[in-house]
Amino acid sequence: MNIYYDNLLVNNQMRLWVQIAPGSNEPIYLQIAAQISEAIAKGELAAGDQLPTVRKLAGELVINPNTVARAYNVLEGQGLIVSKIGAGTFVTDPRHRDKDASQFHILAERMDNVIIQALNLGLTRQTITELFHTRLTNLVSYTDSGKQKNE
Repeated sequence: MNIYYDNLLVNNQMRLWVQIAPGSNEPIYLQIAAQISEAIAKGELAAGDQLPTVRKLAGELVINPNTVARAYNVLEGQGLIVSKIGAGTFVTDPRHRDKDASQFHILAERMDNVIIQALNLGLTRQTITELFHTRLTNLVSYTDSGKQKNE
């Protein structure tokens, strides 16, 4: 049985829930990084939004500050956030994020793996395409509506 710790982050009237499952096989810092990354992708966190300080988030989640710092380092390494000494940690503007070839290669490999899994399930090209299109439309629609709320 997993225990979930929740916290509420309030940035520019926006709310974001972060849940951690201490009993999970996934390290807590990766759980935090994944949820913040997803919130950025969905537009729940927009460019310029400030994240809570490492100590504040660690205190709310009742975890070691080094765990939050490690999550922030992962996100900073991915170019999703930037830390400014004395000012805080902020979501970066997508137009200014690094887009190197290795990131595209990793994305392409992940997509290949999903396609292989779909084919192994017996899905047709058309079904895979429709599924992808539906998921993309849902995410982009959510992101577009999220950006409108934040603007």
